Amino acid sequence: MNIEITSPSGQRLLSYLSGHYENSDIAKELLQSEGVEFDNLHRLIEETLNQNFVDTATWALERWENELAIPVDRNKPILERRSVVKSKIRGSGPATIELLKTVAQSYERGAIDVIDTVGEYSFEIRFIDTLGVPPNLHDMKAAIEEVKPAHLDVRYAFRYLTVAEVEGMTLQQLENTTLDKFAWG
Repeated sequence: MNIEITSPSGQRLLSYLSGHYENSDIAKELLQSEGVEFDNLHRLIEETLNQNFVDTATWALERWENELAIPVDRNKPILERRSVVKSKIRGSGPATIELLKTVAQSYERGAIDVIDTVGEYSFEIRFIDTLGVPPNLHDMKAAIEEVKPAHLDVRYAFRYLTVAEVEGMTLQQLENTTLDKFAWG
């Protein structure tokens, strides 16, 4: 019959036994079925462990949101929900430019700069390499409002493609770029 063990755990179990069992179809069949169960167990343990970290949490994201008093919105993409959780975790302490940058950075994958406009009672959050308006800007604004001093105003500066940048693009690149990435005024 010559049974083959395809399960990684089943192969590991077989390696613990003497060479005699490598020729036994009964032993290999048993090790294959046990190996599949061990593989499933390892997968479930890893999945459960991943729920303890914001960057890998999926089904336990709601637990994180409840713990941090964040409204649960299951219709929101997971990456955006994770950003809100990370921002809430990072957003404690005195409101410094570095804290504001850390909170904003938790929402955006690209570079962000926070500029203090001294004397104007405001600061600006500038998106450096993200084109257009980020998809979860609403969440970022709410998080910034929560950690910024009440007497300071905040402005957001978005980056769009300029004429000089467009001139250097190929026709294929232009066709693949959505209109919300271009400056219009």
